[in-house]
Amino acid sequence: MKIKNSLRALRNRHRNNRVVRRRGRLYVINKTNRRYKARQG
Repeated sequence: MKIKNSLRALRNRHRNNRVVRRRGRLYVINKTNRRYKARQG
């Protein structure tokens, strides 16, 4: 999992990427290609 200040560029790397809020943090998750994971630091 990558930790970034901004998730805008990471969201566009794959078409199934979703930006999700969990416990006050922003995550990028992908159900089909699980390599693409990131958290906003």
